[in-house]
Amino acid sequence: MTQQSVAFVGLGYIGLPTSVTMANHGVEVTGVDINEENVARINRGEVTIVEPGLETHLGKAIASGNLTATTVMPHADAYILAVPTPFAENYEGNLSYVFAAAESIAPLLVGDELVILESTSPPRSTQKMAKKILALRPDLVADGTPNPENKPVIYFAHCPERILPGNAMEELITNDRIIGGQTEEATRRATEIYATFCTGELLPTDDTTAEMAKLTENAFRDVNIAFANELGLISDNLGINVWELIELANHHPRVNILQPGPGVGGHCIAVDPWFIVAADRENSHLIRTAREVNDGKPQWVVDKTKHAVQGLEHPTVAVLGLSFKADIDDLRMSPALNIAADLAGSLPDIDVLAVEPNISALPAQLGALENVRLAELKEIESADVVLLLVDHKEFKQLPATALKGKTIIDTKGIWR
Repeated sequence: MTQQSVAFVGLGYIGLPTSVTMANHGVEVTGVDINEENVARINRGEVTIVEPGLETHLGKAIASGNLTATTVMPHADAYILAVPTPFAENYEGNLSYVFAAAESIAPLLVGDELVILESTSPPRSTQKMAKKILALRPDLVADGTPNPENKPVIYFAHCPERILPGNAMEELITNDRIIGGQTEEATRRATEIYATFCTGELLPTDDTTAEMAKLTENAFRDVNIAFANELGLISDNLGINVWELIELANHHPRVNILQPGPGVGGHCIAVDPWFIVAADRENSHLIRTAREVNDGKPQWVVDKTKHAVQGLEHPTVAVLGLSFKADIDDLRMSPALNIAADLAGSLPDIDVLAVEPNISALPAQLGALENVRLAELKEIESADVVLLLVDHKEFKQLPATALKGKTIIDTKGIWR
């Protein structure tokens, strides 16, 4: 592969680890982000997210000169977009961040560049991104379209990420990757870039299939989590320990039920199935129902906690965990965060001790509530109710004596 320069647009939970990994495999990477403070910190070798091993790798990437962060879009041989793709109120994808990035890239193109959308996106988002860029630059043409005027050609692809926060630095390298070019040449060029650091299999397809494949992966997880969560609701009504139930059922050689929890969060599993539903509302009954089951689980947890504090005068509830999964600081679409906010907002007479070892300050959603404060784990001794929402390693190590005499609501089954 000829040495290429890559502009990685978006330096968040996906963009920063990927940029660092590419740079440490010899690629010249410019990381682009709108957050000036984060850009300055990254250039000093300071991590802006919690991800094991990232700080060491970042320092190496900065020291090598292969990674530089900036707020100004540069010209590059290839652009990779890893910007947010939230859903709108109707659950259709909001591509405003993608389009904003496209608008910044378009004036810099001269022809022969590759633009990769890595953000998890609704079907045909890559086509919409390409259309946006070409509308701004009618002097250019997408590869694979008629070109009688011999205009400079731009290549487009979708290469979705599929890493697990908390294990990103390994999975970026070892996981298989889907490479969805709009044309065979776009696929080939994108494959060359990811081959610089991926040891997993690089799987060629077209852009729309690549988009749908990523959504399918997360919808599969969502449907199976919904099954576990629904079992949890039924078991609670029947007086059954759902974790024992699932453990027994999983002894069947062809059964592998996942674990229930307080809901589903994060920017992937809690969002992506809705993109499938929005793309074909008529045929997505199971996927929609799974989303509704998982979206409804936080309210069940809130109701159970409210029942536990009934009759107590000015009770204290220790909420253990605010992130959307264990041992990370990512609060995006976290059911735990929403549960804590709902409890504190609807019950102003309770005190909420928010215990989240991976953050140093309360998020705005909780900081605005007078009856919530960020607490150390040892402070739960003053709590009447302990509500376990995230199975952080610190909570798993909590001695049983610390919970003695308290009402326990364990939504993860770590103390069963």
